[in-house]
Amino acid sequence: MNRIKDTIAEVKDTLDEAISDTDRWFDKEEALRIYLPENGGWSINQVLEHTVLTSHFLLILIEKGTLKALQLAQKKNSIEECENYTFHKDRLDEVGLHNSFTWIRPEHMEPKGDRSMVAIRAQLHVQHQQCLSCLERLKNGEGILYKTTMSVNNLGKIDVYEYIYFLAQHAKRHITQMEKIEQEYLAKGPKHG
Repeated sequence: MNRIKDTIAEVKDTLDEAISDTDRWFDKEEALRIYLPENGGWSINQVLEHTVLTSHFLLILIEKGTLKALQLAQKKNSIEECENYTFHKDRLDEVGLHNSFTWIRPEHMEPKGDRSMVAIRAQLHVQHQQCLSCLERLKNGEGILYKTTMSVNNLGKIDVYEYIYFLAQHAKRHITQMEKIEQEYLAKGPKHG
């Protein structure tokens, strides 16, 4: 049981760090946030919107998985299941590395620029609380009882804790992307453009 408690604590810590690090980007100067990189990629504002948009769709699955796991916990002994539990951290950590694999995101996860950055930032905080709520409801290992297929990077079936960790790693992936955009912006000097 200690192993699952350690896993839950690690997921929470990783989530808290990823959300906090993402949140800091909203405070950067607007000229940096709207700068379009030379490679034709997204601006930081677009990356932030994409991150929150993707988390929205991940949270639909996480919330559903949380409910299903709690239902299964009434029929199965989650403590018994915890004894043989393996958290696939190594495979999930790859998700947090920018450009570590190729994946064509669905169109509905692409930024549209139709929402204010204030609204996007507020949604980031709501999403953080949603994840924390799911972890609290699954505090006794119930999250391992329900798995859903994740096609990204051929992860296959992952449990609810792994889904929340995936959400955090996705944010980390884009933090690295924003750091690269900032480096390019600063290297161009005062004219930026």
